[in-house]
Amino acid sequence: MSQEDQPAAKQQPLPPADDRWERKALENVALAVIAEQRRSRRWGIFFKLLGFSFLAIMMSLSMGWGETKHLVDGQKFTALVNLSGVIQESGGVSAEEINSSLREAYEHKDTAGVVLRINSPGGSPVQAGMINDEMQRLRRAYPAIPLFVVIEDICASGGYYVAVAADKIFVDKASIVGSIGVLMDGFGFTGAMEKLGVERRLITAGENKGFLDPFSPQSQQQKAYAVNMLGEIHAQFVDAVRRGRGKRLKETPDMFSGLMWSGAKSIELGLADGYGTINSVARDVIKAEHIRDFTAESNIAEKFAERLGAHAAKGTANALSRLNVR
Repeated sequence: MSQEDQPAAKQQPLPPADDRWERKALENVALAVIAEQRRSRRWGIFFKLLGFSFLAIMMSLSMGWGETKHLVDGQKFTALVNLSGVIQESGGVSAEEINSSLREAYEHKDTAGVVLRINSPGGSPVQAGMINDEMQRLRRAYPAIPLFVVIEDICASGGYYVAVAADKIFVDKASIVGSIGVLMDGFGFTGAMEKLGVERRLITAGENKGFLDPFSPQSQQQKAYAVNMLGEIHAQFVDAVRRGRGKRLKETPDMFSGLMWSGAKSIELGLADGYGTINSVARDVIKAEHIRDFTAESNIAEKFAERLGAHAAKGTANALSRLNVR
């Protein structure tokens, strides 16, 4: 069959003008959606990278990776250790942390002097006493390196117990200093229990095993024992203050009553030696204005492990409580 004999190919009819317009509009919408999705993905990647960068910076700072060394080898500096917060074995500032930081500061060959900066309302007399003892030991071991305390906002109770072990104490005129006393606090719920019709059933082996139980009537004998025990610890605190401050102390009848004083008044009473900041003590007293921070800080991994351990301990305690094992 010749080409002339073949039937002509059928031409597809063009869609109406209205259909072509709708198809074009749909294509434009689809392209716009695709473009918007691409932009969203790019912004999502950008913010993820930004977040990872921020996390990396925070980790490097917390682990000390980003520490800049401005000092050349052999250049003397003032070593700084910060004591900030409640003094206690866990969940605050512990003796282990402060003492290890102080030891590291003293052991560095370029340390000209050590400054312990304190911002603390107090805490455990045991932990404070351990820091006080270590400060005295380090002063004896390194007699050429002075140890000063700089008080900023507050240095009360256990905080001041620590401070008196230093060679000198410097304050701001508005600092809060003192609270040389010991306390034991709690609550009593016996009246509320009577109104609610709740009976306390406490079984002990040993007449004082339920010592100062808040759900039992207060025993005057146990109260007197607690007062004597607090008096003994208070006497240890007073002795530490007298030994640390020596002849500088101008004792008054209420000095060891638990009262607190301003920084200005504390200088008058001999509880502190003068005004000073970290920078002024480093520059004018130690004569080494460059400051290097030796404060021990937990890195992110350690903090996570501590939190994980706390949750695990809480879960174990809950399980034991359900088994009535205490």
